[in-house]
Amino acid sequence: MKWWYGLGAGIVSSLLLLGLLGCAMSQSQAEESPPTRQSPVAQSSAPSRPLPPAPGDPRVNLPLVDPRLVTANTRFGFKLFSEVVSETPGKNVLISPSSVAIALSMVYNGADDTTRTAMANTLELSGLTLAEVNQANAALELSLEAADPTVKVAIANSLWSRQGVSFQPNFLRQNQQFYHAEVASLDFGRPDAVNRINRWVSRHTEGKIPQIIDRINPDDVMFLINAIYFNGTWTRPFDPRLTRPQPFHLADGTTTSHPLMAQSGSYLYTETDQFQAINLPYGDRHLSMLVFLPKPAFSLETFQATLTADNWGTWVSQFRHQPGAIQLPRFKTEFGIGLNDALKTLGMDIAFDPNQANFTNLIADNSVYISQVQHKTFIDVNEAGTEAAAATSIGVTTTSMPVDPPFRMIVDRPFFYAICDNRTGTILFMGTIVNPEA
Repeated sequence: MKWWYGLGAGIVSSLLLLGLLGCAMSQSQAEESPPTRQSPVAQSSAPSRPLPPAPGDPRVNLPLVDPRLVTANTRFGFKLFSEVVSETPGKNVLISPSSVAIALSMVYNGADDTTRTAMANTLELSGLTLAEVNQANAALELSLEAADPTVKVAIANSLWSRQGVSFQPNFLRQNQQFYHAEVASLDFGRPDAVNRINRWVSRHTEGKIPQIIDRINPDDVMFLINAIYFNGTWTRPFDPRLTRPQPFHLADGTTTSHPLMAQSGSYLYTETDQFQAINLPYGDRHLSMLVFLPKPAFSLETFQATLTADNWGTWVSQFRHQPGAIQLPRFKTEFGIGLNDALKTLGMDIAFDPNQANFTNLIADNSVYISQVQHKTFIDVNEAGTEAAAATSIGVTTTSMPVDPPFRMIVDRPFFYAICDNRTGTILFMGTIVNPEA
């Protein structure tokens, strides 16, 4: 099982595979060893550029993270976020692209032929071999765990199989070896089977996500689940005495009164004709929340249309230290969505097709497909810091700028935010707040 300790946020991703999954790997790839796991530590980072560990820092012994995987996860994350936002207009949205990518990578080890190609294209993994994907994920999880000893990032994976069904030994071994997945054979017919899986999710998200599945269907043969929990205090906490109710301007032109936290100082900051953006670090500054506030003349929807991996890389590189003042809403939100439609739109439809899905590397008789991908998230942002969690469940079923004068940034209208690891550039969470009262 894996744990990442860091930002104070928890995410659980659960992928349900129904029928046959199709992703293959060679025996030689299966024999490669993942980086050695160490006891979990946490880290924080600054969003503008990676911060190298200082001499004597335990992070100097961490394996290098393949930047190609980080790039792939970023591209996949923004594509997925765009689809989710389009499915939930006018809602507060929060996803963990890292959670979904890890859960799908576990399933990817079972895919073959055109199913494997479709998943690689969707996950932006086409330039990586399966062995490289697994090695990079193992290294990335270690790096995130050790990011900042003052921030808790915990990541855990599990694989729940129907008792009596035989799965490819190499598929199980790969998930245990590289993803440290807890593998359990469970009698799906037992009355407490659903509760047992949900208890695992609740335990690994500190109770923030108490349920990821509500039932087990007769044809379900496997559940692959990823959970991420984050808990981090701001490097410089907000003074609660400065928090005041203020108008928050909604997209429809109305306003609502909501508490805005306030502080001033020197921040990593950038500004364009379209938005203001600030980096609010956690702990020892290895992990950060980036807040992007569209200018009054631009809507959040207009900003989201420009939210691509390429633009993100450009914007993040432009953060510079600048004095200023920030007012940010306190907010707490929960979000849940089925990702089947979004992943099909992104090119993974064959994996959901019981007649075409090829998961011969998961189960020998090639009789399964992905039936559902469920994703749930939670975040609480306040004066002290941030707590977040995410869970992804996959079900498998059988066929049956230069220094400027001080800035002023008042986040009193819809905005975008992301929680990032500054060393690797990994985005743990990304979301929008259209109404902090919702």
